[in-house]
Amino acid sequence: MNRGERLALRHYRVRGYRLLGANVRAAGYELDLVVRRGRRVVVAEVKEKGGGGYGDPLEMIGPEKARRVRTAAGAWLATHPELAGLDVELEAVGVRGRHVERVPLE
Repeated sequence: MNRGERLALRHYRVRGYRLLGANVRAAGYELDLVVRRGRRVVVAEVKEKGGGGYGDPLEMIGPEKARRVRTAAGAWLATHPELAGLDVELEAVGVRGRHVERVPLE
């Protein structure tokens, strides 16, 4: 797990989420983080940029990356029937320094 993923995971844990999976492979793609709080499961694609001069990390998640995350999330969830019926959300997580920003994945 890279630095950005560790910071994102800490962000989720502080908010009461528990880790279900990190850097898991499904359908030939990778899911950075899968976390759960109550009836909510979040699949997070995490991107980090080193400094302001390098642009916004969320810009790195385009339509093709979002499609891959959706595909992998569906495949991973199919192997976890105990999660059926829960609310599943996909999020893009941008990490800049120690700041973590979460947005719904388009």
